[in-house]
Amino acid sequence: MEKLKVGVIGATGMVGQRFIMLLHEHPYFEITALVAGPRSAGQKYGKAVLGRWKMQSACPERILNMEIISSEEVEKVGALVDFVFCAVNMKKDEIKALEEAYAKAECPVVSNNSAHRHTPDVPMIVPELNPDHAEIINA
Repeated sequence: MEKLKVGVIGATGMVGQRFIMLLHEHPYFEITALVAGPRSAGQKYGKAVLGRWKMQSACPERILNMEIISSEEVEKVGALVDFVFCAVNMKKDEIKALEEAYAKAECPVVSNNSAHRHTPDVPMIVPELNPDHAEIINA
């Protein structure tokens, strides 16, 4: 089975770091894009998180050497992934705008925040309860 290519938006933050650790060596996913704010863009991930790595396990070597892409480069990120996980810590209106930009570029977004909790065409999926809600992604 070919792995799905995924990106992590907010990769340098603590939740982004957790996503990286959960996705690294996952049987279904391959991290192909690390995304963060413009301040970190262009840096190797290892440099960007130097002194700020919060996980108990060391960051995987392959990840340390990946270059961070700016969250503003939606088309570039979209070309590298099948979908993104969003783990940003921003104001809700900023999160909505960011996630909508990716969605408009036909890049599905899996988000861990509540910015779109009441948006009618954005499903809230709890796999154990409503896995069929993921079918809206194709629409």
